[in-house]
Amino acid sequence: MMRGGMGNMQKMMKQMQKMQKDMQKAQEELAEKTIEGTAGGGMVTVVVNGQKEIIDVKIKEEVVDPEDIEMLQDLVLAATNDALKQMDELTNNTMGQFTKGLNIPGL
Repeated sequence: MMRGGMGNMQKMMKQMQKMQKDMQKAQEELAEKTIEGTAGGGMVTVVVNGQKEIIDVKIKEEVVDPEDIEMLQDLVLAATNDALKQMDELTNNTMGQFTKGLNIPGL
């Protein structure tokens, strides 16, 4: 009886190791991805990478109004938040497949 328990434990450990490798691969693939967030109908675009670093900001010339700097600031903020939200969703969808059905604290 004890022998069967050890076999199940070894099988479970192998499954956990495979899941850990798959998770690491998915995290590496996520780090390579980029997401564009936009605001103002594409007037402002912010690009973030999988590590949630802003790697590019594009502002169309026609949205730059020295009399209304606040609007430009709001558009940059909105585009940044859009990009970060999309990256969070991508990360949750990608990494969520590993924790689906598991009730493991910390994951």
